[in-house]
Amino acid sequence: MKIEIPADNDGYVLLQCSFCGELFKITASDCEDDSVLELRCPACALVSDNYLTDDVVELAMTMVSNYAMDLIHNEMKKLERQFKGGAITFKAGKKPKEEYETPIRATIDAMVEQEYRCCKKSIKIKPLLNITGSYCPFCGVKDFETEQN
Repeated sequence: MKIEIPADNDGYVLLQCSFCGELFKITASDCEDDSVLELRCPACALVSDNYLTDDVVELAMTMVSNYAMDLIHNEMKKLERQFKGGAITFKAGKKPKEEYETPIRATIDAMVEQEYRCCKKSIKIKPLLNITGSYCPFCGVKDFETEQN
């Protein structure tokens, strides 16, 4: 299964920190870049294994559920054919109705672009986070400082 996460008009993809819940955007090319080994949340600076938004997780769960129900129904149909005409009868019944898979839409959030000189990359963050200071998602430096936090 493949889930495509749409980018906004500027090419940024929406992510969410699993620790603090902060939403931020990085470029689609940075998401796919193999040289980026880990990402840090720009708000809490913690490294998470998962930055998927709730919408993406919900879509993935629905897709897996629909796929599993199809597999189970197909196996029940096989059993129905095996027992056909024998002493024991088995009916698979109707195919279960699939859950609607809500497509992921590029969200329009009031986010500002933040450039990090340390890694020469940019992300989009909420304006308040821009004012209070943020961590570079790629190296962890805060507010363009040269020391690690």
